[in-house]
Amino acid sequence: MVENVIFDVDGTLVDSVDEHAEAWRRAFLHFGRDIPFAHVRSQIGKGADQLIPVFFNDEEVERFGKELDEYRGKLFLDEFLPKVRPFPRVRELFQRLRAGGIRIVLASSAKEQELKHYVKLCGIEGLFETKTSADEVDKSKPHPDIFEAALARLGKPSPDVTVVVGDTPYDALAANKSSLPSVGVLAGGFPPDDLRAAGCRTLVKDPAALLARYEASRREWPWNESGTSQVAKDDERR
Repeated sequence: MVENVIFDVDGTLVDSVDEHAEAWRRAFLHFGRDIPFAHVRSQIGKGADQLIPVFFNDEEVERFGKELDEYRGKLFLDEFLPKVRPFPRVRELFQRLRAGGIRIVLASSAKEQELKHYVKLCGIEGLFETKTSADEVDKSKPHPDIFEAALARLGKPSPDVTVVVGDTPYDALAANKSSLPSVGVLAGGFPPDDLRAAGCRTLVKDPAALLARYEASRREWPWNESGTSQVAKDDERR
């Protein structure tokens, strides 16, 4: 029986992956590196500490990495954050989980200011136990630090009763390092095969599909061995 659910936010609860990718692409261009949008997008889900070194060497990171991160942050807040929209039925999903006695934690590679905005955008104030962000840990996803912090705030429950829900392979990889099972959300736009390869036990289309599955059978949520593959296929077709 699931007792705790740790949610990623960007691409899982809010439709923001393309906005983050374009903000990073423009920031890289400002610092002299023209990176194709698709290449940048494939790295979204990591925090700045893990994303910037993919495109810049150690000397460059040391020289202007902090300035680059700050430039991207301001650009995202000013031009892209207002475009972000929540996925359907996020508030209803959280309400239903809470009514079922499940504790919820937000664990995001976003910065704290962005995370606060997303909470208001989704209307989920007061519907989760706690939250963690990239600002609070040494290393962001795919390192497990954010999920380890979330577990600590929950009182270190058993991985057997705790599930991670995220949209990127980096969520699943980080969850695996904390011995946590993970559910992949397809709404973030990452290939299903990449999510499975990273360790997702099952896939769902979006928060609304997750809610429907939970309401269909609490005992089997968020996956069951006999029905996993069909649910994933159904969601991918929609």
